[in-house]
This record gives sequence, structure tokens and C-alpha cells, in this order.
Amino acid sequence: MPQSVDRALDLLDAVAAAAEPVTAKALARQLDCGLSTVYDLLGSLTERGHLSRTAAGYTLGYRVPALHQAFQRQLRVDERVHEVLLRLRRSSGADVFFSTYRDGEIAVLDGAAGPESAFSVGQDTAAHATAHGRALLAALPAATRRHYLAAGGMRARTARTITTPDRLERELRRVRRNGIAVEREEAASGMACIAVPVPLRPGGPGTPTTLTAVSAALPVKDFARLRAPLTEALRREVAALG
Repeated sequence: MPQSVDRALDLLDAVAAAAEPVTAKALARQLDCGLSTVYDLLGSLTERGHLSRTAAGYTLGYRVPALHQAFQRQLRVDERVHEVLLRLRRSSGADVFFSTYRDGEIAVLDGAAGPESAFSVGQDTAAHATAHGRALLAALPAATRRHYLAAGGMRARTARTITTPDRLERELRRVRRNGIAVEREEAASGMACIAVPVPLRPGGPGTPTTLTAVSAALPVKDFARLRAPLTEALRREVAALG
């Protein structure tokens, strides 16, 4: 990849990771790049709408949500899916997400969540620890699953994360048997998650190379009380998507 393109993408990632507007000088220091080069790249990214310049620094621009919408459209995440997430969010208060496995990667494509949610839309690099990741991994052929886990590793997210293939395989057998994936404080301390795979739909999001799941995250202190009704709601809504 040409160095200028690489640096432009690094700038975009750095601005996306920042909690507040970030200045050109701060970006230059963070990326160990010349300030004049940073200004040139920021100018191009701002002109194209990928970044916006404010008095306090740079933020993501209006093109970013448009790109995400295009990404969702290409993966056939339609309005029905988003309506399901909103309905589950309103009825349960849980943070709710729609996830996929496609072409060797697992990602959260859409969500209905509060601003302080422990999870967010984007690529999932710890699918072995998340409920939606396990729902998707359980549906993969064994060889594909082994390749995925070997490539990404099984890093511990918390002290409770399963980090060995044998233990994970036992858990995935349980997922296939019960039709639901559950994790408690393995992806994020203080949180528990439930996920249900979406039934396969030939030619759509459920083709053999595109598996999908709906998941819900809630504080672990509420899990015992809400697990049964939330599981029932997830299964009901997911069945309607099939």
C-alpha cells in the first residue's frame, strides 16, 4: 500500500479512536509523522467528507455514516433488522446487536444500545469471548472454525474468558444443542450476553458464507432475572427474520 494512503488511513483510525476532537499536532505526535504531511492528509480527508474540522480539532465526517449504511446495504441489513433491534431494545432495556460471519471475519453490523455500552458496531476480534461470536462460530464447519481461531488467537478479555480450544469446543457443542449462546463476564467485566443465530436463508444473509446472529447484552446483576424473558424475546424476533 502506498505510504500516503497508509498514513491517511492511520489518521482516520486515530480520529475514530479519539473520545473528543483531536488536533493536527496531536495526530502528528501520535503517528510520528511530519506536521505538514498530516495537514495535507487531513485536508484531503476533510474535503472528501471523511473528517470534519472544528474549533477544537478533527472529528469523523458525514461520509462515515454513509459508508456504514452502504456496508450494511451490501450485506443486506435491511430495515426489518433494525426495527427488530429497536423493538428488543425498547422492550428489554438491553443493548442489542446484529452480527455476521462473512468471508473469514466476524463483525457487528448494527445495534441499538445506550451511549455507555460495553460493545459497539465494528469488527469483533474476540469472537471466542462474545455470545454473538460463539453463536456464529458454532455454525461454522470445524476446519473453518479452527482456522479462524488459529489466525486470531484466543486472548483473555477478562479473568473468566475461555482461552483454550478444547474448552471452547465444549461450549460450542452446548450452543448447537441449545440453539443459544451465553457468556457471563468473559467479554467485559460486569456484563452478560445472550445470542441467537438467525435461521439460514438461501441467497440472503444466511447463505453458507454469511451467517448472522442477534445478541443482547445486560449487566450481570440483572442476568438471572431477565435471562428467560430476554431469551424468549430473542428467539421470537429471530424466528421472524428467518
